[in-house]
Amino acid sequence: MPSDRITDLATLASSAAPKGPAPVHLWNPPYCGELDIVIKRDGTWFHEGRPIRRRELVKLFSSILKKEDDRYYLVTPAEKVGITVECCPFLIIGMDVSQPNGNQVILFHTSTDEQVIADSEHVLSVEAIGGDDFPHPIIHVRHGLSGLLSRAVFYRLAEIAVEHELQEAPRLGVFSSGIFFPLD
Repeated sequence: MPSDRITDLATLASSAAPKGPAPVHLWNPPYCGELDIVIKRDGTWFHEGRPIRRRELVKLFSSILKKEDDRYYLVTPAEKVGITVECCPFLIIGMDVSQPNGNQVILFHTSTDEQVIADSEHVLSVEAIGGDDFPHPIIHVRHGLSGLLSRAVFYRLAEIAVEHELQEAPRLGVFSSGIFFPLD
């Protein structure tokens, strides 16, 4: 796939997804090959070996990201191109904790300016991902796409962790939206 194809994809994507994530889970366009885009473990996007420095372009591409089986794609209504994701497509770089109505809620911030509350639809877990046997803290962001918690965010999360009885055994974790999420 020629490198100028990224410009065509960006133009099509910007018309299809003007603000926020596009409804890519509803689109099933034809597969059009691979694009030399890699999302590194640290959340940096690369095209043809060079970092994509235009933040708005990264945000746009993240809004048309789709996962099918174990593959990642950039999807528009007209085409679907494969990309590579080393670990998770999102990096969680911030966290806020609030207590509305006395119920703790944890809000996470991605490096692409999305916000996710840990709840029944956005499960916080510790899993082995990306072919790595070592467990990593992740949260489901949307439609099968996960975000890796940065080390700083995980340390902040560990500071508010509590011990809770789960399946007749004490577990270390956090509460958000009335749900206990084990971290051990």
